[in-house]
Amino acid sequence: MVNDQKERYLSNSLVRGLEILKMFNAERRSLSLVEISNHLGVGRTTPYRILYTLQAMGYLRQDDSTKRYELTPRVMELGFAYLNSLQLPEVAQRYLEELRDETGASVHLGVLDNFEVIYIERLPGKTTTTVNITVGTRLPAYSTTLGKIILAYQPKEVVEKILSPEYISDTDKDPVAMILKLKKELNEIRNQGYSLSNGDFESGINSVAAPIFNSKGSVIASVNVAAPDASLKDEFLNEVVVPKVCEIADKITSITNNRLSVQE
Repeated sequence: MVNDQKERYLSNSLVRGLEILKMFNAERRSLSLVEISNHLGVGRTTPYRILYTLQAMGYLRQDDSTKRYELTPRVMELGFAYLNSLQLPEVAQRYLEELRDETGASVHLGVLDNFEVIYIERLPGKTTTTVNITVGTRLPAYSTTLGKIILAYQPKEVVEKILSPEYISDTDKDPVAMILKLKKELNEIRNQGYSLSNGDFESGINSVAAPIFNSKGSVIASVNVAAPDASLKDEFLNEVVVPKVCEIADKITSITNNRLSVQE
């Protein structure tokens, strides 16, 4: 009943406008009015007015010859406005550099967004081969150390929602067995305070992540390092990298909470 009441306040035009922006990706760099209409499941009149508005606002442009629509660089303002509001990358910068310099690995910051972890900062590693991740990359939260460490500290109802057969059914593994395995792994991660991967997400890549907390004890982000297993060998990984990642996460937690306290 509560959800039904909230639904009444939704703006269908805004919802569809955002859906249109999300249709574009590396595989679909341009779209026609027909393609957009079919994706939305509506006639051409409805998206045409929304497309006209997005054009007028500078978020889309239409090719004069093909009449196909494509995104403009102005769309980036939406994402960067969010990143700037976090202030976390700015606050954490010197600690991320310290972590990168001591481990030689690529360093990342991530936050949870529904079912996915979003990479909000990245420092390339100093090794000849670095992990191919960019700021803005979105990956299933359950698939990476950056996401798993955040999930490990989420309320039970959040974990149950994310680790559902409907969400994990796109894998080639048995979703039920995978969910049971992931829940056990999340418990272990929470108990030890960090997430460790030896080529689990990408073959040949090792990774370690630790949580960043707010003043209320809730995880707001995570930091990780990732590099080829030849660079992060077992002894170095366990004796140097794991303690350093946890140390840096604690430092970022401390400086973030101190800064927020001053602002309040």
